[in-house]
Amino acid sequence: MSNPFNNRVFGCVIVKAINANYNADFTHQPRTLSDGTVYATDKALKYTVRNYLVKQYPSEKVFYFKSISDEMQPRSLKETYVKNFGEFPKVDKKEPVKARKIVLENLLKCIDVRLFGGTFAEEGANLSLHGTVQFTHGVNKFVENVIYSEQISSPFRNSNEKSTDSMQTTLGTQFKLKEGHYVHHLSVNPRNLEDMNKAVGNEGLTNDDISKLKEALRNGATFYDSSSKAGVENELLLWVELNKGSKLVLPSFVDLISVNENKEVDLSKIAAILSKENIKKEIKTIEIYLNEAATSVINRPEGSIIFDLN
Repeated sequence: MSNPFNNRVFGCVIVKAINANYNADFTHQPRTLSDGTVYATDKALKYTVRNYLVKQYPSEKVFYFKSISDEMQPRSLKETYVKNFGEFPKVDKKEPVKARKIVLENLLKCIDVRLFGGTFAEEGANLSLHGTVQFTHGVNKFVENVIYSEQISSPFRNSNEKSTDSMQTTLGTQFKLKEGHYVHHLSVNPRNLEDMNKAVGNEGLTNDDISKLKEALRNGATFYDSSSKAGVENELLLWVELNKGSKLVLPSFVDLISVNENKEVDLSKIAAILSKENIKKEIKTIEIYLNEAATSVINRPEGSIIFDLN
């Protein structure tokens, strides 16, 4: 039974990090802008969503996620396709589109492709799918950006016999952010993949897809736990769903949110925009998901409905 999701959405996800490293650069430090502001890439948030879906919904296919072969090596793009869908279609020079359609139809069976799109580059099947869900980089909106380092010791000695410390256990350094509240803007436009879906007779984004996406955006960062990610938690999801057919475009919410020294999330600038009559009439619902025992929101938009984060 068809259950398509057709409404456009704007909103944001806030990820909190306390003595943690939500998204490190290649020097293992929290990523920073030129002015010292800490940020995280959109890929970091997408990873938490994919990881959550893989672990919590094993029946769902998640294509763009690392997997290991029997030889203990990461699978290539083509190997991942074969793992999920069987033999790669043969390219017929007389009907070159046929293989592309088979690959496209299979890729659209994957929830992460329906949500985030993806690029598939294999001979005879080069595809670029514009995701229906888009995230911006997450910027720390807390008043401070305090990064610190600490040395850690390995239980093993340096195996390089020529090293001067070959008889000593090795030392390492880890970096953490004292406190951060990363704000990622999000938007959903089901029409982004409309042509691709029509080409293979697919219904596109469904209400079930959106339900799982929202669940992952409320829990994925908290669910993904490691030594560096301990202290990284989902803090808030703001979901502004527009009426069906609305052409309204809203600005990025990243610069409209601040977190003060009392750790209160201030939504006053967003509330001012959403309260305008020409905008208010375009909105179906405003949902805010948070743990009220741990997160305080001030100046929330008029008519917004509060839900528990979990």
